[in-house]
Amino acid sequence: MDSSPEQPRKRKHKLPQKSIFLYFSFFLFIFFFCSSHHSFYSHPSLPSSTLTLPTPLHVHHRILFPDHLLLTLSNTKIIPSHLLHCVYFLNASPNPLLLPLLSTDRYDEFRSIARCPLPPTNFSAVDLTWRGMDHHHPVRATPHNWEKLVYEAILDNDTVVVFTKGLNLRPHRVSDATLFRCHFGLPNDEFLLTTKAVSAAQEVVRCALPQSIRNSPEKGRGISVSVSHVRGEGVIPSVARIGGCEKTGGVKEKKTLELCACTMVWNQARAMREWVMYHAWLGVERWFIYDNNSDDEIDEVVRELEDKGYDIRRVIWPWVKSQEAGFSHCVLRAKEECKWVGFLDVDEFFYMNQMRRNGLRSMVGNFSSWKSVAEIRTGCHNFGPSGLTTHPSRGVGVGYTCRLRTPERHKSIVRPDLVDVSLLNVVHHFELREGFEAINVPVSVAVINHYKYQVWETFKAKFLRRVATYVVDWKEEVNIGSKDRVPGLGT
Repeated sequence: MDSSPEQPRKRKHKLPQKSIFLYFSFFLFIFFFCSSHHSFYSHPSLPSSTLTLPTPLHVHHRILFPDHLLLTLSNTKIIPSHLLHCVYFLNASPNPLLLPLLSTDRYDEFRSIARCPLPPTNFSAVDLTWRGMDHHHPVRATPHNWEKLVYEAILDNDTVVVFTKGLNLRPHRVSDATLFRCHFGLPNDEFLLTTKAVSAAQEVVRCALPQSIRNSPEKGRGISVSVSHVRGEGVIPSVARIGGCEKTGGVKEKKTLELCACTMVWNQARAMREWVMYHAWLGVERWFIYDNNSDDEIDEVVRELEDKGYDIRRVIWPWVKSQEAGFSHCVLRAKEECKWVGFLDVDEFFYMNQMRRNGLRSMVGNFSSWKSVAEIRTGCHNFGPSGLTTHPSRGVGVGYTCRLRTPERHKSIVRPDLVDVSLLNVVHHFELREGFEAINVPVSVAVINHYKYQVWETFKAKFLRRVATYVVDWKEEVNIGSKDRVPGLGT
C-alpha cells in the first residue's frame, strides 16, 4: 500500500521490503495494463461503410436500469446499432432471444456503450452479436445493480473524484470523509492499492491518489477504482476507470473563456437550438451538453449548431437520476477552460434589463473584479402553458407569455475553480470554498424566464423523466407540496 498523503515523498532511510514489493507489483501492473490497452487513445469511429469484417465484440459490464440495460464495450469505435442484436439467453429455452439495440454511443477513450431493451424475467445472460451471425456461447455475467455501483472516476490534481450510487449519504450535506476509502486496481475488480477519502457528499467521494499514480498521472488513466465504507460490507462493485471523459484537445488551451454554460438533457433536441442561439447572443462562448440517454435527434441538432460556429461539447452521461453528480463532473471538466460556468436547463432563459449583445457576459465580467464572489445567483420567473395546446412554432420566448406572479428559486453562474472540494451542489447552486460568497443579482438587472410548465405533451415528458437525483416523478405521491410540483395539479 502506498504511503498516506501526509507522509513526505522522499525518505532518507531505507524502505521496508514489504513496501518495495508493493511498489514493484504496482509498476508491473501499470506496464501490463498500458501495453494491453494501447487502443484507449484511438479516435472515434469510422463510418459504417468502412467496416468490412465483423470485429470481436467485447462486452465488459452490464448495468440494469429501470427502463433499459446498458452494456459497456472495450471496443472504442462506435458500431452502428442497426448492425447489432441484443442476445438474451433464457433459462427454459435452448434458443436465445434476439432484439434490436436501442442505441450505441462512444463513451470515453476506453469504451463505447450499447443500450438494450429490458431483458425478460427468466433470462440468465445478455450479450451482443452481429446481425446475421450465430451466438452459441452465453456469457454468464450477472448485470450490475444500478442502485449500488461506482460508475465514474476522474483525476483532479493529486486526487481522484469517484461517483457512486449506494452510499445513501444525506442529500445536500457534506459527510464524514474519514469513513470512506478508495481502491485502485485491475478492471477485473482485483484491487491492489487503497487510499483515504478527503471529502464525501451525496454521490461524490474524493480520495488521495496513490503515490505511484501521482508520480505518473497518465499511467493511471484507465485503472479501475472503487469505494468502500469502513463499516460497510466491502468494496462497492465498479464500472469506473480513472479518466472518464474525452479530452477536448491534446494541448491545454491558452485562452480561458469568460463564460460557458452547462446543462443536462433528455430528449430536449427541439429546445436546444433556441436556447443555444439566444444565449450565444448574450455572450455564452461554450456549451457542455450532458446527454442523459436521449433518443431524439440530438446528434443532428449538435452537428447543425457546430456547423454554424457554436462551440458545443456533447458529453455522454448514461447514468440515470444523477443530475447533481453530472454537474459536479462538469465543474471538473470546465474549470481549465472557463472562468465562469452557468448551470441552466434548456427551458431557462436569462432576461436582462438592458438587452444587448454580450450583455450577460458583460454582467458576469463586472463581478469578476469582486475578489470574494464565486457565484452569481439570479431569480427565476416560472411561465405556464399560456393557453397553448401545441408547442409554439416561434419558440418558447415568444409563445409562452403568462407566468406566476412571485419569483421562485434561482439558478447560478459559478467560478468552477472556487467550488468546494466536495463538489456539493443542489442543482440551483454550489457549496463554495471557505472565504468566498454568492451574490444575488437584483431583479432590476436580470431575471431568468423559466418556461417550466409548457404544453401537455412537453410537460408529461419533462416531469415523468426527472434527471435530478432527489426529485421524484410527478405521478408519485411524494413531496406533493414541494416547488418541484405544479401548483394545484397533484399527482
